[in-house]
Parts: sequence; C-alpha cells; structure tokens
Amino acid sequence: MISSISFDIDFIPLLVVVAIAWTIPMLMNLLGLKKIPTVIVEILAGYFIARFFLPIIGDEGIKELEFLALSGFLFLMFESGLEININKILFSLPKRKTQNSNILENPLLSGIIIFSGTLLLSFSSACLLNLIVPIGNVWYFSLILVTTSVGIILPVLKNRGETETKFGQMLITGAAVADILSIILFTFTAFILRNGFQAEIFLILALFIAFYAFYYVGIRIHKKTFIRKIVYELSHAASQIQVRGTILLILIFIVMAQYLGEEVMLLGAFLSGILLSAFVSKERNLLVQKLHGIGYGFFIPIFFVMVGAQFDTSALSHMDSSLTLYLVLLLVILYAVKIIPNLLLTKVFGLRKSVAAGFLMASRLSLIIAASQIGLDLDIISPGTNAVFIIMAVVTCLISPVIYNSIQPVEQHRAGSIIIVGGSSTAVLLARRLKMHDKFYTIIERSPERYREIKSKGLNIVLADGMVRSTYEKVKLRPDNYVVVLTGDNDLNYRISKFLRDEFNHKLILTKAYSLAMEELYDALEVKFMDVTRVLATTIENYILRPTTYSAIVESFEDFSIEEMQVSGNKYDGSQLKDIPFHQNASLILYKRGDLMELPHGDTPLMKGDTVFVFGTNTALEDTREKLSS
Repeated sequence: MISSISFDIDFIPLLVVVAIAWTIPMLMNLLGLKKIPTVIVEILAGYFIARFFLPIIGDEGIKELEFLALSGFLFLMFESGLEININKILFSLPKRKTQNSNILENPLLSGIIIFSGTLLLSFSSACLLNLIVPIGNVWYFSLILVTTSVGIILPVLKNRGETETKFGQMLITGAAVADILSIILFTFTAFILRNGFQAEIFLILALFIAFYAFYYVGIRIHKKTFIRKIVYELSHAASQIQVRGTILLILIFIVMAQYLGEEVMLLGAFLSGILLSAFVSKERNLLVQKLHGIGYGFFIPIFFVMVGAQFDTSALSHMDSSLTLYLVLLLVILYAVKIIPNLLLTKVFGLRKSVAAGFLMASRLSLIIAASQIGLDLDIISPGTNAVFIIMAVVTCLISPVIYNSIQPVEQHRAGSIIIVGGSSTAVLLARRLKMHDKFYTIIERSPERYREIKSKGLNIVLADGMVRSTYEKVKLRPDNYVVVLTGDNDLNYRISKFLRDEFNHKLILTKAYSLAMEELYDALEVKFMDVTRVLATTIENYILRPTTYSAIVESFEDFSIEEMQVSGNKYDGSQLKDIPFHQNASLILYKRGDLMELPHGDTPLMKGDTVFVFGTNTALEDTREKLSS
C-alpha cells in the first residue's frame, strides 16, 4: 500500500537556489549585462552560497538539490540536442558526387573535416601539455578540448541575422557535428574507462537503433491527420499532452541508457533532444517554448548553481607555481585547436571570416563542464583540472563572441532588409516576428523614452527622426529595402510616406489605413497600405466560419510558412511540376507568370522568370529555393 504524501521535507535549500536563479537575470537586465551568459553568474553565485549557506543545511537538503541538479544536467543535454537542426544536417548530405573542389562548400562535409582536424590537434596538444603538467588520461583530455557550444554560437549568429546565410549555416552545422561526435566519443570512451572493453559496449548501438525506430515511426505518425487532431485537442489546459509526451520520450532514452551505464545517460538525453528537433521548428513552436520554460526556468539553473557550489578552489592550490602557465597554455590550446582547422574555410569565405569562425567555435560551456564532470567521477580528471575547465568555460564563452564581433563587425545594412519607421506596439510586434524569421530589420524611433524601452527588449533600433533625410542615410536606405511606416499617428504615417516618395522616390513603402480618404491619398502616392478594418474583419470571419482551420494554421502549422520564390535557374526551365523532385514537406500553392496567376497542377510547365508561392517547413523551403536557382 502506498503511504500518504510526506511533508517532512526541507524546502529552504530549494527556495534559496530558485531565488538566486530568479534574481540573477533580473539584476543582469537592470545592470545592462545582457551579453554575459546568465549561467556564468549562476556558477559564481553557486560558489558563494556554498561557502555561506550550504554548510548549515543537512545532508537530506543536499541530496534533494543533487537530484534536481542531475535532472537539470540531463535536461541540459536534451536541450543541447534540441538546438541541433537535424533536418538541416540531412539537407546538407551530398545529393550527388562531390568534387574535391567543393567539398568544403558542403556544411556537413566541412564540419566533419574540421572536427577531425580539431581532434588531431587536440590530441597532439594534450600530449605536449602532458610533458609540462601531468594531466592523466591524454585521450579523454583531448576529447574535452574539442567540445564547442551550439547554445552560445546560435544566439550570436541569430542576433546578427546570420543564421540563414551560407556562412552562418556552415558554422551552425559545424558546431552541431562537433556536439554530436563529441557526445558519442565521450560515451564510448567513458564506458571503456569504467568497464573495460567488453562486448556490452555494442549495446550502446541499441540507443541509435531506438533513435532510428522512433524517427521512422514518428515521421509516419506525424502525417496522420487524426493523430494531429487528437494531439492538438489535448495540448492545452490540463492535458498538455505534448509536454507529457516529450518528458516520456526523454525518460525512455534515459532509462534505456541507464541500464548501459551512468555515462551513457547523457547520450540518451542528447539523442531524445535531436529526435524532437526533427519534428518541430525551434523558433516558433509553442511546445519548445514550454520545454525551455521547464528546463531553463527550473532544472538547468539548479544544475549550474550546484556546479558553482561544488567548485573547489583549494584544488587549484595543488598546482602551485605551474597554475598560471597551465591556464595560459590551456587557453591558447583551446583557441588554437579551433582556429587552425577553420582556416580551411579561407578558400570559401576568406581569411577574416575563417579566423572569426574559429574564435566563435571556441566558445565552450555546457559540454566542457559535462565532460569534465564525467572525467572527475571516473577519477581520470583531477579536482584541480575540473576547476580549470570550469574557469575556461567561463572565459571562452565570455570573450569568444566579443572577439568574433570585433573581427567581423555586423553589417548595418543587408540587401532586402526591412526598415520600420515608428515604435508603436504594432511595429514592435512586427520586429519580433521578423526576428523570429531571422530577417534583418531596423526600427527608427524619435522618442528617447520609447527608444530605451524598445532597446531593452533586445530589438535593433536607432534613435532618429523619420522626417529627416540623414536618418535614412544613417540606416543606408536602398531601393530594395521595404520601409514599413507604423508610428501610431495616422497623419504622421502619411507625412513620412510622402517624405520618402518626394525625397528618395522610394517605391517599397508599406503602411496602414483606416479610412477611404486615407486610401485615396496613399493610392495617389503609389504607396502600398493595409486596410486595417478589412484585415480585422477577415480575421474575425475566419475565426467564426473556419475555426478549426484558422486555429490549425495559427497554432498547429507554426513550423510551416509561405514564401514567394522566383525561378532563376536553368535546370528545370520548361520542366513539368510532376517531374521536379520537390521536398516532401513543400507544396506549390500558386504560380505567377507575367500578370497571370493560377493554381498549379502536375502538367504545369515551370518557366524561368515565373514566381511560385511555396508552403512548407524551413528545410523544405530552403531545398526548393536551391532547386529553383540551380
């Protein structure tokens, strides 16, 4: 018989840790320290509370925190896997025989080559370092050196609007490859070090078989309309079936891995994250936001606070006078093993970008801490070395993004970027959605108070007047820039639109109109406008007449979008649509030839210069874009 729930648990230790986890980001925001990763401050905070608070709590309270910290550790590995876009990696697979001259232009192949070079350099460097300072297991030490951090690299590229560029995709894929191969090598190495080389090591392959089985079945289930309907109906309120299913998925892989060994549990959590990433869009999916809330809102901060709490500064004293030399040499090695292999990209991107890529790839955080912690548990990493690696994680993820931005300053202009004049609530919402889609934008706002408020939200904004010519020279206005005028003042919107037409003869202007009189004025200026009343009425109409379809488009299909593309290549010029190998998650819904716009069918010939409207996932859209331009 199950006993009643016991209330004999001390929640004070958890209260202190959670209070710290809540206070840190608040203080960092108020102090303007948004560029510093919060996990660094959490580690530092954990170190100090361990000296002043943890000694006074009992063993039971420590065990509770250690359990939650382990859960956070595993959730962090899951989140690391979730950061990896497996669809883009699959998209990078060579589709035909690759010539030696363009191997490095393929993100997946270049990622594997650079990782191999990094591993070779790391092992060589570890052997040399071992001659100066004994480091124990040289091979495992070299594996720690090859780690990187997608969690640092991705936000840096996203903030710069580089995630969809060829260079950005090369870095993201390279970091993902490094993460995946590092975790796999760690798992097999740790298993052998703990148990010796036994036949049971091949049981780890069962995890990969399970991964493929879940992926294979998941693809087919994902396509079933009735399954998607049930999931949608149970994804809200008390059921939260998607969240429950995700936690179930994580635990299935963790439990399978646990039977193989403690060190394999991290691989299990990591694989469950990659698996989920294959079926969701991480930027826009509500499920992912909920999972981030569970992980980064509760479990993961506890892990980092406890990492700081267990940080043993006394262990550094064992290195005596060699500590300074050891730290300097290790820091140089951590950067050298990343920068040198990335020089292979010089032929593709030039020397400046290749060096910048090496510095950014040298960012290390969760994986280096995880690998070092496993090594400490296996007694092949000393407490002093573990403390050094935590210090290196803090240093590299602090200075690497700064060096990257210094070597390669962000461009203030990109072809096709969007300029938003006005800081109204609609303008801010538009900017957020553009940022979500990785589109480059700039907000122009003349009110200092409103400027500071929007700036604090992490949006790209300049303090300037939309009625002054120098403002548009500052943001480098070009003919291919859309200018969206949303000041919140209808009369000011019109005057800015007229100013842009008169001063720059700019044609790509979009604003909103509330009356027939304003529509006539904008028509005379040849300015595009949105009839707000009609748009609102249409939205309400869809909600009333087509509630299920409307909800499905707004919520269920949040990982899909529509893109307008032009057929610019010669490969499929004149080909019928049925003969073109479009991605399975891409659908052509309209095509336009000249002034004629029609629904396509299998026998429709595609002609160079046609405009097509494609509905699909980001990966499918990228695949279609490449085909139409080849």
